[in-house]
Amino acid sequence: MSTEPRLAEATEPGPEQRAAPSPDQAAKETLEDYTLRFAPRSYRRWTPMVVATTALGGIAYMADFSIGAGIGLAHGTGNALVAIAVAAVVIFLTGFPLAYYGARYNIDLDLITRGSGFGYYGSVLTSVIFASFTFIFFALEGSIMAQGLKLGLGLPLWLGYALSTLMVIPLVIYGMKALSKLQVWTTPVWLVLMIAPLVYLITTDPGTIDRFLSYAGTDGEGGINTASVLLGAGVCLSLIAQIGEQIDYLRFMPPKTEANKRTWWTAVVMAGPGWVVLGALKQAIGVFLAVYILAKVGADAAPEPIQQFKGAFDAMMPSWLVLPLAVALVVISQIKINVTNAYSGSLAWTNSFTRVTKHYPGRMIFVLVNLGFALTLMEADMFSFLNDILGFYSNCAIAWVVTVATDIGINKYLLKLSPLQPEFRRGMLYAVNPVGVVAFVAASGLSIAMYFHALGDTLQPYSPVAAAVIAFVLTPLMAIVTKGKYYLRRTDDGINEPLLDGDGNPSAVTYECHVCRQEFERPDVAACRTHDAVVCSLCLSTDKAADHVLSAAPAS
Repeated sequence: MSTEPRLAEATEPGPEQRAAPSPDQAAKETLEDYTLRFAPRSYRRWTPMVVATTALGGIAYMADFSIGAGIGLAHGTGNALVAIAVAAVVIFLTGFPLAYYGARYNIDLDLITRGSGFGYYGSVLTSVIFASFTFIFFALEGSIMAQGLKLGLGLPLWLGYALSTLMVIPLVIYGMKALSKLQVWTTPVWLVLMIAPLVYLITTDPGTIDRFLSYAGTDGEGGINTASVLLGAGVCLSLIAQIGEQIDYLRFMPPKTEANKRTWWTAVVMAGPGWVVLGALKQAIGVFLAVYILAKVGADAAPEPIQQFKGAFDAMMPSWLVLPLAVALVVISQIKINVTNAYSGSLAWTNSFTRVTKHYPGRMIFVLVNLGFALTLMEADMFSFLNDILGFYSNCAIAWVVTVATDIGINKYLLKLSPLQPEFRRGMLYAVNPVGVVAFVAASGLSIAMYFHALGDTLQPYSPVAAAVIAFVLTPLMAIVTKGKYYLRRTDDGINEPLLDGDGNPSAVTYECHVCRQEFERPDVAACRTHDAVVCSLCLSTDKAADHVLSAAPAS
């Protein structure tokens, strides 16, 4: 190559670099938080623990309390706790390889999915699944906040829905910088407000534990029932796609070295698959609080977190302080998670749109699109049929995440049919890889059919199990059948500089893209087909004439 590389400085690109005239405005806009592309070392200046704290701050949502309460009230405490535990184990095991890849190679889940069985265009399917996850849970959290504002301030629900939607827009505009500050500063307050009432109730009224453990649910049967456990686990497993939002933060992890490997691994495990430990705990607390206040507010209101914490606060503090604290907890939680939902959803929509149309319209457009979908769900009163929405959605989410996790764990490391190093650049990947696409479509399609009783009432509770098992079996089977030949369209990107440095981290050597005239680190560029120069990944994505995209070459 005629373009000489140079080592990136350990500073963020300056304003003059971003504002420099360029033929490609899209490239400059995405430099704020590296939308749609590899996150370079020069930008990743946070310590592992700051990244982890920011990522965990995003799971401060109240939906877990509603989900746990709904399962517990329907199926009883015993079935609910087993269902929560089963789902947590599945989420942890599948989330680990995804979190590692995101943190190690500094790419989001869509970029991981492209090279892990789906292909360049094939992963558009899963981007839409993930975007749906973000607006479904935005709507759920917005509904919870609206319930709090109605109880505390008397605002009608429709106005609360609108307010909960509009208030996150200013925070989402600024990307990772604003989100990291918001999450770090609000997390301690959130933890105290969540844990204090629980500790108080248990220590002052031990009988609450007995009532909690003995609650049999609306069916009145009690005991552990397989169908009830699987139905409950299916609802909990709708959260399996949360790992995508965790990776949106973990992609900013610093390079892993001998000096920081302990804190690096701790941060990755804690903020990656480890999010589900806190999530499962919140779901169990949701069951506890619902049982505690059941007699006070009735079964219809018991799943509402504002009612749960109002009842808990009422037992430990003066009445004049109860509502303000309960509303504060709900509002803080809603803001913490919904800035993440809006941010991650905008990335997913933008990713899909840019690849399909080869045009980058700007991330903020899709922030508004995502919020529009969420507001529509809220106004349609999604909270009243929450379990049905989550139970259906979980089949798609499970099929996707299990397919990608299996490709990484088995096809890459065990069978060695999938390239170990992730690839996401246009021209390097086939448009569609049948390995992931076939496994995902088969797993999600059959499990959805089961969920809607197409295969009989007996099998309906087993739809999440079917989604996981089919994806787990078909992913390596398809890799064996295709002999792994649809992963890479070519193995040589035309640049001699290695993608990884001596520690196995993505190289910090920089090149100038000859289309947008911005500098990008080695993993984010490839040689140009028509010029003796390099092109960045986003300029390749928006190349409508494919002038710069490398031609196909036999993959070795």
